[in-house]
Amino acid sequence: MVETRKPRTALTIYDVARHAGLSIASVSRVLNGSGNPRSETREKVMLAVRELSYVPDGAARALSNGLKEVVGVVFRRGDDLGFEDEAESPLFDEVVTRGIEASAQRTSFDVLISMIGTGDPTARLSALAGKTDGLILHDRLISGAALARLAAQVPVVTLVGKSSPETMSVNSDNQSGMRALVRHLVADHGYTSIGYLSGHADSPDSLARAAALETEARELGAKPIVGPRWTGDYSARGGARVIATLLGTDRRLPRAIVCANDQTAIGVMHALAQRGIRVPDEVAVTGFDDVAVARHLHPTLTTVRQPMREMGVIAFDLLHAAITGAAVVQRDVVLPVELVVRESCGCNGSAQE
Repeated sequence: MVETRKPRTALTIYDVARHAGLSIASVSRVLNGSGNPRSETREKVMLAVRELSYVPDGAARALSNGLKEVVGVVFRRGDDLGFEDEAESPLFDEVVTRGIEASAQRTSFDVLISMIGTGDPTARLSALAGKTDGLILHDRLISGAALARLAAQVPVVTLVGKSSPETMSVNSDNQSGMRALVRHLVADHGYTSIGYLSGHADSPDSLARAAALETEARELGAKPIVGPRWTGDYSARGGARVIATLLGTDRRLPRAIVCANDQTAIGVMHALAQRGIRVPDEVAVTGFDDVAVARHLHPTLTTVRQPMREMGVIAFDLLHAAITGAAVVQRDVVLPVELVVRESCGCNGSAQE
């Protein structure tokens, strides 16, 4: 005879709360990504979830509230990059997206990722909005008016600049990070000319970093060098292209080159090495982000560390709160950054990590 087993009663959020020794409201906030639960509370809830093997009934919840339980994540690739070029992988976007995915998994949401190239992406974004419950945009992809129309379809969180009346935002403290970096280059190393190799010309993050660099450099008596000839696209290839163009026109490089992100700095260092220009002996190079590869370059890369994964986690939490109708206490979240001093600025190998 085959022994039949009594079906196990489905676990509920009440079981998780009882096991964790917390209130239903606290468990709900953690599992739904709403509010701002304390880290200890989150750890207790997630431990109870693991120990009980609790799985939220996402399908039932979606049917009851009309949700697709899908969020879209959209970022822009460099104008000249193809999908097949693994070397040009947008490292910052990938780390942030991993944070988004980690938070999405806690609430049984799926993540739909899309890359936007050249041209007007308005129709594409509108189509994505129809397939999702909300969108997270990595960069300034459309005009303010178009963004407002998009936000009328679904909730939108941007990972750049400040929010509009219709959207929410999560970004890092570009100004303090860039000012600390320039202060180190000028005050500690004595560099008197600093070039800024930007990201996309219309990127709010890149524009904010450029403005902070110019202000701090002038206050310290150094010459900031910016402009159309110094415009990249956040890619290594874009950074290398700018250097090749500048050197091809016999333009003298500044003593230090501050890049809009680490990926650009990688391209700059490669282009300089190909031409026999030593970093940092002849030209110092710095980045912004602190992607994992930055500490393994030769020389190791001085940069500004952003809490990239945390940006993704918070972006999803904000979006999920808006999707589910929970209260959004803070629509603009600005996260702190940290100057990471390594070798590419001219410091020795024992410099602070």
